[in-house]
Parts: sequence; C-alpha cells; structure tokens
Amino acid sequence: MLQHGARGRAVNQHPPASGLEEQVRRLADEVGRLSGQIEAIACPLGADHEAVMTRHLVQPTARNMGARQLLRSSRPPLPDPRLIHRIIRQRRLRQRYFEGQLFADPAWDILLDLAAARAEHRRVSVTSLCIAASVPATTALRWITQMTAMGILVREPDTDDRRRAFIALSDRSADAIAKYFDELDQYAATAV
Repeated sequence: MLQHGARGRAVNQHPPASGLEEQVRRLADEVGRLSGQIEAIACPLGADHEAVMTRHLVQPTARNMGARQLLRSSRPPLPDPRLIHRIIRQRRLRQRYFEGQLFADPAWDILLDLAAARAEHRRVSVTSLCIAASVPATTALRWITQMTAMGILVREPDTDDRRRAFIALSDRSADAIAKYFDELDQYAATAV
C-alpha cells in the first residue's frame, strides 16, 4: 500500500518483508521517487500533478526488471528544490513579524540553500551563501569556515577565477539532508 508523504512522494506503508519481496518493495519505492522527479520536471508549478501524470505512469513488474536493478539499494533523494525554496521563504516570513535575529539559524539556512542548489545542479559562491545565511557576512563566513572544517561543506575553487570559491554540501551532508526529509515524509504519511 502506498501513501503520499509531505513531498508528494509515494511512501511505502507495508510491514517489513524479507528476500525478493523486500527487494521488489524497495524497487517500487524507487519508482515512486523517480516518478516524483519526473512529475516535478514535467508539470508546471501549481498544476494538478496527479491529473497530469497519472495517465503516463506504468508500474514496472519484477519480471521486466533486471536482477541488478532489484539488488541495487537506493538512498533517499534530496527533496524537490521547490519545497526547499518554499521552506526558506517561510523562514524569512517570520522576519516580517519578529526581529530577524530571534530566528537566526545560519547553519540550517546554509544547509537548505546548498541542498536546493545541489538538487538544481547549481554552484553557489561564498558571497551568495553569505547572503542566503541571512546574518552579517562575518557571521556567515565564520559558519562556513566551521562547517567546512567539520566536513559538512566542501570548498571548490573556481577554475576560471582563482579569487572566487564555491561551497557545496559534502556527500555525507547531502545524504543526511535527504534522510531527514525522507523521515519527515514518513512521519507525514503516518499522521494521515
């Protein structure tokens, strides 16, 4: 049985199984994830995604999948960047009603901005990331330096301009964010 989570992605609600049955369930979850990505690409923002996409989706069967695909484990994907951007906008909305520093959380703002950038296959400069952190530049730079030293972020030099650098999530951090949002989906599915 599949239900839709907070990101609109199908979430498996079956009890755990073993062997081939579990592999088939994992594959079905992966197909659900991929269909969510296809839906995000194919449907304009605000469109009735289910109506647009339902007629195009075909559920694959274990018979027509290669054994290699059945055995390959999958990690949860990063959330849809539109969701991340919506969360960032909602976080900024609080500043209209309360003093901005009351909710200052530059580390989370940095992680969200870089997760969206990674999902969009976009590079983020240090300057842009300082702005996204929504704190003074010196504070943002301090956080970026600390998070890079901790292995949360990765600094990538700009090959065209040696004065500039890009910042990205480490693979470990990208996996952690994907798992965090996947767990949120699971909680949302059980709350329905």
